[in-house]
Amino acid sequence: MQHTHTGSEKGHGHGTDRNHGHSTMGHLHHMEDMKRRFIVSTIVTIPILLLSPMIWQWFGFRLDIPYREAVIFVLSTFIFFYGGKPFLTMMVDEIRSKKPGMMTLISMAISVAYFYSAMTLVIPGGKEFFWELATLIDIMLIGHYIEAKSVLGAADALEDLVKMMPKTATRVKKDGALEEVEVGRLEKGDTILVRPGEKIAADGRVVEGESMTDEAFLTGESKPVYKKKGSGVYMGSTNLDGALRVEITKSGEESYLSQVIGLVKEAQESRSVTQDLANRAAAWLFYAAAATGAVTFAVWAAIASPMDAVLRTVTVLIIACPHALGLAVPLVVAISTSMAAKNGILIRNRQAFETLKGIDAICFDKTGTITEGKLAVDKVVALADENDLLRHAASIEENSEHIIARAIVKYAKKLGIEPERTENFTAFAGIGAKADVGGEKVMVGGPQLLAKESLTLPEALRSYEASESTKVWVVVDGSVAGVILLTDTIRETSVRAISALRSLGIETWMLTGDNEAVAKDVAEQCGIDHYRAGLLPDEKLHIIKAIREEGKVVAMVGDGINDAPSLLTADIGIAIGAGTDIAIESADIILTKSDLFSVVHAIRLSRATYRKMVQNLWWASGYNIVAIPLAAGVMAPWGVVIDPAVGAVLMSVSTVVVAINAQLLKKG
Repeated sequence: MQHTHTGSEKGHGHGTDRNHGHSTMGHLHHMEDMKRRFIVSTIVTIPILLLSPMIWQWFGFRLDIPYREAVIFVLSTFIFFYGGKPFLTMMVDEIRSKKPGMMTLISMAISVAYFYSAMTLVIPGGKEFFWELATLIDIMLIGHYIEAKSVLGAADALEDLVKMMPKTATRVKKDGALEEVEVGRLEKGDTILVRPGEKIAADGRVVEGESMTDEAFLTGESKPVYKKKGSGVYMGSTNLDGALRVEITKSGEESYLSQVIGLVKEAQESRSVTQDLANRAAAWLFYAAAATGAVTFAVWAAIASPMDAVLRTVTVLIIACPHALGLAVPLVVAISTSMAAKNGILIRNRQAFETLKGIDAICFDKTGTITEGKLAVDKVVALADENDLLRHAASIEENSEHIIARAIVKYAKKLGIEPERTENFTAFAGIGAKADVGGEKVMVGGPQLLAKESLTLPEALRSYEASESTKVWVVVDGSVAGVILLTDTIRETSVRAISALRSLGIETWMLTGDNEAVAKDVAEQCGIDHYRAGLLPDEKLHIIKAIREEGKVVAMVGDGINDAPSLLTADIGIAIGAGTDIAIESADIILTKSDLFSVVHAIRLSRATYRKMVQNLWWASGYNIVAIPLAAGVMAPWGVVIDPAVGAVLMSVSTVVVAINAQLLKKG
C-alpha cells in the first residue's frame, strides 16, 4: 500500500521558532510547577507523618496533640487539592475527551484514599491512612517532575537549533551607511554586513568579501567552508575570519534553518505507529485496572475489612497507572528525531522512518547520488609527454568557466602543472577553443572540433573515439596530440555505504538514465546487486512497483527533483544532498549531506529507535502484568502485600527506568 506524506500539507517554516518557544516554555512551566508542588507537599507531609498512629507503631513514639484528627485532616486536604490538582485537572480532560488513562487512575486512587480516610474520622471502626495519601501524592509529583525533565532534555538539539537564530543584523543602507535592525525586519534584496565571529542573519549570496564559515549545523561536518563572491550562505552559520557583504535571497521563515526547525518539530509531533499501539495498551490498561480494582475491593471487603479493601484497591489503581507506558514511545521519538537532525537526517514522515528499519531493497539514482554529479579527469592519453598535453589544455581551459574546463584545470593544478599565459584566445560555442600557448597553436574541443578542422585521428588514439567517457581532444600545430577523458566520479563513501547496506541484508539497485556501459562500470565498482540503465523517470517508477509487488519493502534514494515520481512510489522516499531545497514534497526523509553513508546511519538509527520502543513497551507492560496481581493481594496468604506508597514508588521506578533506557539511545 502506498505510504502517505504527513508533512505535505503543513508549512515547514512558518512561525516555527515562535511556536516552538511557546511549546518549550509551556513544558518548562509544567516541570517547575510539579517541582514547586512537590516541595510544598513534602514539607506539609512531615507533620502528617508525625501525627499518624501507624508511624507511631513503626517507630515506637507518640505525638498526640489536641485536635490531632482535625489538624491531620486539614493538612491532608491541602495536599489532596494542592498537590493533587495537576492530576485531578488532567483527569477531567481525559474524561471529556473520552480517553481515560493514567491521570484518571491516579485521581481515582488519591480520591478513594482521601474520602475513605475522611469518613473514618466520623464513622467509628475504620483506620485513616492520610499519611499514605500524602506520600503517594509526593511520589507522583516527583515522578512527573523527572518525566517532564527527561522530555525537555530530549528536545535539546531542537533548542540548540532555535538558539542559532540571530536576533539582530547590520543592514547596509542605499547610501552605504550601516544600521542595526531586528532580523524580522530584513527583506529579500537587502544587503547585510557580517563581521568576523558573527552569525549570518539570513540565507543569501556573498556580493563582497572572502571568509571561512562554520556550517556544521547544516552538514554535520566541522570543517569550515570557504566563501567568496557568488557563494551561498545560510542563516545561523558563523562567519569566522573575514568581513562579508551578503545579499539576502531568503529571510526568516523561508530560511534553511527555519525549515529544519519546522521539520524536526513536525516529526517530533507526528504520529507514530508504535505510539498508537502504546495508546491502545494504556486505554486497555485503564479498563483492566478499574475492573481489577472493583473485584479487589469486593473480595477484600468480604474476607477482611473495608479498610483492607480500600488499601488493596488504591494500590491496584496506583500500580496500574500507565505512566511508563505513556512515556515509553514519545520520549524515544523525541530523542531519535533530535539525534537525526543533529546528524543531518531530517524526518518528514515519522511512519516512513519507522518503516525504514525493515526495508528489503533500496534503489539509487546514479548521478548526484552514487556519483558526484560532476565531471573529473579520469585519464590523459598523449602521443608524447602527458604533462605537456595537460599544460596546453589547462592553459586554454583556464579562460573558460565551463564545467569541463574547470575539471581539467583542477586536475592539472592537482598534479602541480601550472597553466601558461595564452594569446589570441578564441572560443567556438559548443565546439571548443583555440589560443597560442608558448609559441604553439593549440586547440581543445570535442568530436565537433575534429569535424570542423577536418582532422584525422592517429592510429594510437582511434580506440578512444568509441569511449563512453566525455572526451576533450587536444590539437597542437594542426595535429591531434592526445585526448583527455572525463567521467562522473563515484563518491568516496558510496562503495563503503553500499557494502554496509548489503551487510545489513538489504538488496541494492541502481536505476539510471545513463547508458549501459557507464551503468555497468559504476555498479561493478560499487558492488551493487542489480542495475538498470537508459531509464526514463516513469520507467524507474515501474521497476520500483515491480520490486514492491514481490512483497518487498522498498526505499528510493535520489535528489528529490528528477526522482520525484520514484520517491513517491517507494515505501520510503529519501532525498539526498538536498542542501537548501529541503521542502521537497516527494521525500519522507531528507539527508542534508551529499553522502550515501547517511542512508546507512538513518537505517541504523531507525532500527535502534524501534528496539528502544519495544524494550520500553515490554518493560512498561511486563511490569504491570507482575505488579497488578501483587497489588491485588494474591500473595497475601504468604505475607506478601504492597502498600499504596510502595506501589507508587514501584510505579515511579518503572517510569524512571523507561526514561533512562530512552536516553541510552544517545549512547548507541
